[in-house]
Amino acid sequence: METYTLRSIESMLGISRAVIGSLVASGFVSPGRGKRNEYRFTFQDVVLLRTAYSLRQANIPPRKIVRSLTRLRETLPSEVPLSGLRISAVGNEIAVQEGSAQRHVESGQLLFDFEVQPASGSIAFLAHRDEPAVEAPEALFRRGSELEGRSRAEAEAAYRRAIALAPAYVDPYLNLGAMMCEAGRCGEAVDLYRIALQQAPAEALLHFNLAVALEDLGRNDEALEGYEASLGLDPKLADAHYNAARLHELAGRRSRAIRHYSEYRRLQR
Repeated sequence: METYTLRSIESMLGISRAVIGSLVASGFVSPGRGKRNEYRFTFQDVVLLRTAYSLRQANIPPRKIVRSLTRLRETLPSEVPLSGLRISAVGNEIAVQEGSAQRHVESGQLLFDFEVQPASGSIAFLAHRDEPAVEAPEALFRRGSELEGRSRAEAEAAYRRAIALAPAYVDPYLNLGAMMCEAGRCGEAVDLYRIALQQAPAEALLHFNLAVALEDLGRNDEALEGYEASLGLDPKLADAHYNAARLHELAGRRSRAIRHYSEYRRLQR
């Protein structure tokens, strides 16, 4: 079974190591260990971490995310995985949803009719039979995410189709670029991210992922520019501070490194 490193998840999702660590400590995800005792995450772990990140981006407090998702997991049948559910923020609350049906996670209140049934160890949502199947960029993105653990070639095709249909849709670029870097294709990832930035120049995670790819290629000066650009758009991107601090330190710019390290530590509190 294919697994993912902590660094590749940081690149894909832009989640800080502190947040990932808290989710691991809470038992929300249970990664394995590699030969050097490093974390190795399954595709299901990646899906769950992506969910947590999207909720954090909606300004849901980390403790509430962990509490709500833990409660949801406890109330589901054992054969129904959290990674098969669509979970989103509704105002300051967390809901499970599919289409127009939503259920408040902590209270269990049904906001709309919602029904799921386990099928072959995964989740199945009951859709209206008269709804035609429509190929949409969001559906292609979800397909690509599901295929990453089984067939990277098919996942890449799905992501590229989503990009072709919606060039300004950022998520497929992020996942595809991270997948490329994981496979040693960081040069291609750099080209992809630069194309994406033409469509969404104000997307901090694109600048961050571009910087990670450039750093993997040994292009540290360019990488540092990318980290600084991401922080200009999102000063709370903790890992960009950490990575920028490392590069400043390598270049002998100790005062700049200290400033970024200090900001990184402040954001982890």
